[in-house]
Amino acid sequence: MRILVVGGGAREDALSWKLAQSPSCEAIFHAPGNAGTAARGVNFPEVSATDTRAILDRAKANAIDLTVVGPETALAAGVADRLRDAGLNVFGPNRSGARLESSKAFAKRFMERHGIPTARFAVVHSLAAAQKALDQFSDGVVVKADGLAAGKGVVVCDDAAAASTVLNEWYAKNTIPGGGSDIVLEERMTGREISVFAISDGRAMIPIAAACDYKRAGDDDRGPNTGGMGAYSPPSGFPVNALEIVRERVIAPALRGLIAEDEVYRGVLYVGLMWTDSGPRVVEFNARFGDPETQVMMPRVGGDFARYLASAAEGAIELDAAYFSDDACVGVTLTTDRYPYENTKISGLPGTLRLPEHVAAFWGTSMREGDLVSSPGGRVLTVTATAPTVAEARARAYDAIAQLKPQFPANTRLVYRSDIARL
Repeated sequence: MRILVVGGGAREDALSWKLAQSPSCEAIFHAPGNAGTAARGVNFPEVSATDTRAILDRAKANAIDLTVVGPETALAAGVADRLRDAGLNVFGPNRSGARLESSKAFAKRFMERHGIPTARFAVVHSLAAAQKALDQFSDGVVVKADGLAAGKGVVVCDDAAAASTVLNEWYAKNTIPGGGSDIVLEERMTGREISVFAISDGRAMIPIAAACDYKRAGDDDRGPNTGGMGAYSPPSGFPVNALEIVRERVIAPALRGLIAEDEVYRGVLYVGLMWTDSGPRVVEFNARFGDPETQVMMPRVGGDFARYLASAAEGAIELDAAYFSDDACVGVTLTTDRYPYENTKISGLPGTLRLPEHVAAFWGTSMREGDLVSSPGGRVLTVTATAPTVAEARARAYDAIAQLKPQFPANTRLVYRSDIARL
């Protein structure tokens, strides 16, 4: 099987790493790819993840059997639609299905239509409507930009006054993350967050694994929201039958809703949940694998992962093609020092890393004329480690980071949280 991975971040590096290990993988290509993917396949660095025409041209020219779409921006741009229209096999939903992620307002209304448990909410289209709607949320409110905002369009507010400040800033300066004028206000939920991933072939949707990620920039969940500072899998402290509960209460009604709305959804559904006293309630849906959750799930995968995704894309998932081990995996993301406010450019990074046993590292970087540089987003590397327990995997991951530091150029400043998977 000749496989094309669309995207160029650490998530795509991790997907490529696992797909390349699959017995059915003959060759692997990436658009645009990064320094990690270049080590195991062919990169098309001149092709952006949203350039639908160029991606289709490369897929045809290289006789691609399966395209795996990584980033949400590519799905929202219609990459999967364009390839499917050309008769190619794609793992990733069409643009219409990806609205579960690309529009928070659409997702909340979808959940409301199909009885999926989530926070009480209001969708507003102007500052005046938003300020009026704040009266509905006396115990804290979450302000969410409607569109794609790379993890930076959500602000958790303790009260209406704090939310009003955020709304004034966004509307007055016309700086709503992701653009547009729509905002979702929702009640603040309490509990523990967990991410569950389900694979869909359009007829069935199977929960495969779960992870816990860390979105705030600083230790103890302080600082601004980011695209993700680390994760671990499987989660600890949840019911042993958590996946089955989520399947029954969230995934099954989501699939029924998609089918009822004539959506053939072939790809992964990421379910971000708050586990409350009454059980799981959906925080958000994503239409792709998460970052950094993918980096801690792929080291746990055994079997033929390429065949698994290809069969889902074909409409008849082969459940026994791949499996998840019982091992734990912990991943810690290293970023530039001002992330997420700005990206301090770093160049001269080492193309090859010396890694201890049971450790893998996934790049979020790009190549420029042979030089390895930090990406515009600011996340540089996710260091992961596997072990029989979360505590052991955590120790291995942080030990590996200490061993990696001397391999970076002098005066390179990378920052990371010190409390990932500290249970």
